[in-house]
Amino acid sequence: MTGTIVTSADNSVTSGSAVAPRRRVGQVGGPAPGALDVRRLGRVDYEVAWAEQRRVHAAVVASESPDTLMLLEHDPVFTAGKRTTRAERPVDGTRVVDVDRGGRITWHGPGQLTGYPIVRLPDPMDVVGHVRRLEGALIAVCAELGLRTGQIAGRSGVWVPADARGPERKVCAIGIRVARGVSMHGFGLNCDPDLSWFDRIVPCGISDAAVTSLSAELDRPVGVPDVLDLVEHELAAALAPVTAG
Repeated sequence: MTGTIVTSADNSVTSGSAVAPRRRVGQVGGPAPGALDVRRLGRVDYEVAWAEQRRVHAAVVASESPDTLMLLEHDPVFTAGKRTTRAERPVDGTRVVDVDRGGRITWHGPGQLTGYPIVRLPDPMDVVGHVRRLEGALIAVCAELGLRTGQIAGRSGVWVPADARGPERKVCAIGIRVARGVSMHGFGLNCDPDLSWFDRIVPCGISDAAVTSLSAELDRPVGVPDVLDLVEHELAAALAPVTAG
């Protein structure tokens, strides 16, 4: 379902007309160390979700909300990070949303699980280490599904190594921003999206590698509902040292 995210008086979240499932992982209560508020929002327009990200980010900065993980899908949209060049944008004039995260241009849409971990990073702040932490959690998700993936030096994201199918290919893109000590933006894990969307751009500014999906690599349907529990579990475990304060 697409629609407006509504935050009620008790800080529950609705998407459209339905209450979006949310769970507190870790310590129960207010915004206490050890708590990770996981929100499964369904399908949400990108700019609606971006506004909610900014609202939650401000609340975490102000210690009014716990660290939060938003899990959702978007309607088809291209988003451009601060390093995106003109040559990397769609040549057909397709609309692009410019955002304040790192990295370059990418696509979000149905069949891709998008996650936004909005968490306070401990001092001394290690942004690269945080990206590696997210990568490690998503590599573990892929392994649970039977897909071997890894990291590539100098490139963010989760990668399938070169093999008989082709060169190295990205199954999960990662791009974050840290402001006032709290992270926002996050990752896009390709489950079973229409990969032809990526043909319109230079994904993440990388022209010498391909984009893939869990379904394409595993030769079986793997949808967003199939990975939600795994992603929540692995990210909660990976972020535990951060959310513990």
